[in-house]
Amino acid sequence: MARDVTDLTPVASRDELVAWLAAGCKSGADFRLGTEHEKFPFYLSDLAPVPYEGRGAAGGIRALLEGMQAHSGWEPIFDGEALIGLFDAKGGGAISLEPGGQFELSGAPLENLHQTKAELEDHLAAANRVAAAHGIGFLSLGMSPLWSLAATPVMPKSRYRIMTNYMPKVGTRGLDMMYRTCTVQVNLDFSSEADMVKKLRVSLALQPLATALFAHSPFTEGKLNGRLSERSEIWRDTDNHRAGMLPFAFEDGMGFERYVDYALQVPMYFVKRGNVYHDVAGADFRALLEGRLPQLPGERATLSDWANHLSTIFPEVRLKRFLEMRGADAGSVEHTTAMSAFFVGLLYDGATLDAAWDVVKHWSAAERQALRDAVPREGLGAKIGGRTLREIGREILGLSRAGLARRARVDAKGADEAQHIDLLDRRIESGRTAAEDLIAHYRGDWNGRVEPVFAACRM
Repeated sequence: MARDVTDLTPVASRDELVAWLAAGCKSGADFRLGTEHEKFPFYLSDLAPVPYEGRGAAGGIRALLEGMQAHSGWEPIFDGEALIGLFDAKGGGAISLEPGGQFELSGAPLENLHQTKAELEDHLAAANRVAAAHGIGFLSLGMSPLWSLAATPVMPKSRYRIMTNYMPKVGTRGLDMMYRTCTVQVNLDFSSEADMVKKLRVSLALQPLATALFAHSPFTEGKLNGRLSERSEIWRDTDNHRAGMLPFAFEDGMGFERYVDYALQVPMYFVKRGNVYHDVAGADFRALLEGRLPQLPGERATLSDWANHLSTIFPEVRLKRFLEMRGADAGSVEHTTAMSAFFVGLLYDGATLDAAWDVVKHWSAAERQALRDAVPREGLGAKIGGRTLREIGREILGLSRAGLARRARVDAKGADEAQHIDLLDRRIESGRTAAEDLIAHYRGDWNGRVEPVFAACRM
């Protein structure tokens, strides 16, 4: 997430929370896509992770942010005296830090995928120019392949201190998720409550397919971890009160109200007042609505509190005033653009959305969960309804390609957005994920070493 929301409008009822979500509805002409991309900074000299203040004469994460600020002119974001991010005051993108120093671009809301690819390329060109002065490179994998949790640096962000203390109480993998994983996401719009529900259901059902197509985390602490997407496996036991496949989303009566009721049951992490993060981990948001939160007696909820609380809920697809696709490991520019293209093609064309729903609507909650559980290890070989994800993927990619073609958003050469999923067609035809390609290198020309991945997957 780029930065916490600041809106001090008081809110006192469930209906107001529902209305805030419903205000996200847009006309189809106003639909945009926003792509988020994370990556691991590392020192080129010895492949070590990059701490906030740097190491010896070499700059660190703060120096990267300062360099990017000088390049972009974006506004700084501080946590106390620590520079923790940047944002474009003109409504564009933002740069933020994940807990272990993962460097994130939260892209601007753009009209098409050609713009998304150009945005990523421009960002990486600038980031690499800044990083070169400090001997730093960027690695794009779903999980850090070499560093232990103890060796991973900690960023000076108050909300992450609160989460770090809380995570071990609710799952076994929360700290791995925070400090050692990277993802790519795309954020997409909806036009109405019914449109939101259909898009949420289709994208939830197909999130395991996205996990398989973009699996890219087979290494942990210098060796194979036995999975294609360890990042996805980690989420299975991070905090199951706030993660997962949202089976209620497929039940009758699903809508903004039902999601609000779900979110109200998710324990809070913090309440931000001014520049101070108050640790209320485990507290009930309804208590804040009613002014009876024990840690802040008499304090009542604001729209900032609600927006920030929604950002601490981590299902496979997250609803805010848009939908966030959360199932993919981090990867290259081509990988990231393909992920965005995959979902844009499915969700932004009405005929394609209906056809995709026809594919998944008969799957039961138990089948969807079993697929979700199997996919980190089995990838495109995981099955649902007697079909492998490779088979289903071939059909779904055909739908996505048709949806992209019908959007008819062409680049300077006259090519439409369907070109951006060519990578996925190659994966489906070969039956091999990017993770399996890395495993083959590890067992072959890398001679059982993971260090070469830093060159192979450097951005």
